Amino acid sequence: MTLNILLLLVVATGVALAVVPVVRALSLRAELVDQPGGRKVHTMAVPRLGGIGIVSGIAAALLVETAGELFWGWPHVLLSGDGQVLGTVLGIAVIFAVGLVDDVRGMKAGVKLGGQILAALFPVMLGLRIEFFGNPFGEGTIPLGWWSYPLTVIWLVAFANVFNLIDGLDGLAGGVAAISGASFLALAIVMHQSIAAILAVALIGGCLGFLRYNFNPASIYMGDSGSLSIGFVLGCVSLTGVMKSAAAISLLAPLLIIGVPVFDTASAILRRSLHGRPIHEADNGHIHHRLLHRGFSVRQTVLVIYAWAGMLALGGFAMRPEVLPAWARAVVLIVMVGLSAGMAYWLGLLTPARIHGDDVESRTRSKR
Repeated sequence: MTLNILLLLVVATGVALAVVPVVRALSLRAELVDQPGGRKVHTMAVPRLGGIGIVSGIAAALLVETAGELFWGWPHVLLSGDGQVLGTVLGIAVIFAVGLVDDVRGMKAGVKLGGQILAALFPVMLGLRIEFFGNPFGEGTIPLGWWSYPLTVIWLVAFANVFNLIDGLDGLAGGVAAISGASFLALAIVMHQSIAAILAVALIGGCLGFLRYNFNPASIYMGDSGSLSIGFVLGCVSLTGVMKSAAAISLLAPLLIIGVPVFDTASAILRRSLHGRPIHEADNGHIHHRLLHRGFSVRQTVLVIYAWAGMLALGGFAMRPEVLPAWARAVVLIVMVGLSAGMAYWLGLLTPARIHGDDVESRTRSKR
């Protein structure tokens, strides 16, 4: 299994490395670029279809795995007849298509959300569901019954969107996704969840190959086709791997593993609600904006967030009974949440932020 995983990592990384420059050239020729201005920190037009390279790497790894199972005597994992595999692949294809259309032609928010829900329905209807809640600090489970259907759809759509929202700096979303994927991969291996391991390593490889061109200074962005896809894949990995043993780990492990995007999204919703702004209205108050405002360079900001994401990913991996007793898991959770809350306070994540170049804080002062 380990050699197979390494081969899939090489394949996914190599294909992404080869495809991204081609996509970059085609994007420039077709003028499918991300223009500077507004909340964006880049100063020149940058191609935005890098998600094609990431998903190509993922697809190549899955094709190699399928070939191995068909012709090289590898254990049947993707070809095991499990409907969840087919549902996951179909869901990834749909979410990628939704993001790609949005990158190329634009898409209304309602239509875009509908496409994301449609993508989530494929794995859910074919058996990939959160069927019970587990107690993270003890034993016992709570069955969800029919609630498992809408809750799993919400779970997958939320995973896709938190990575879409954090995709604001060179190398940020791809690097955080790779870090989260590595933690999910480690969990899948120790828990003997082969499907999750294959998906996770394919994602890691796709992200690593893309980061070669996306790390600061980026020559291409992943676009919605990339950010929605990597979030969706991680959501599926959490359900095919971690949630298979939800009685032992609970929902807290995957939420900690992708803790930075979750924390950033939650703080943005709370911040906008506290200051009377629509929760869907973009602003300059995200984690990376706050770090930039404190004088960090783009690279330093990304590396700080990588370190934060790595800490939370380790915390999520440690939320296993085989690793820590219940009291220690509680301590880990308290420490992780406490450190993140301290970071939020230091950055002022709940204070007013600039919205499309309009200084909310100045507006508020003028009304007094």
